Amino acid sequence: MLGALGRPHELKLHVKGALKNGVTKDEIKEILLQVGVYCGIPSGIDAFRNAREAFNEVEEKK
Repeated sequence: MLGALGRPHELKLHVKGALKNGVTKDEIKEILLQVGVYCGIPSGIDAFRNAREAFNEVEEKK
């Protein structure tokens, strides 16, 4: 929903929280694929970009 609504900051927070709770990157990517399918490719691309930023931020803290 956050990807569809164009809420990048909230999306990143939720991705980081999901990673901390054991959700894998591949599972998150599968979820975001649905954003592109149901909400349009531009929304999907933005969601993937924001998730990638969150992945990188989490990995930098390790």
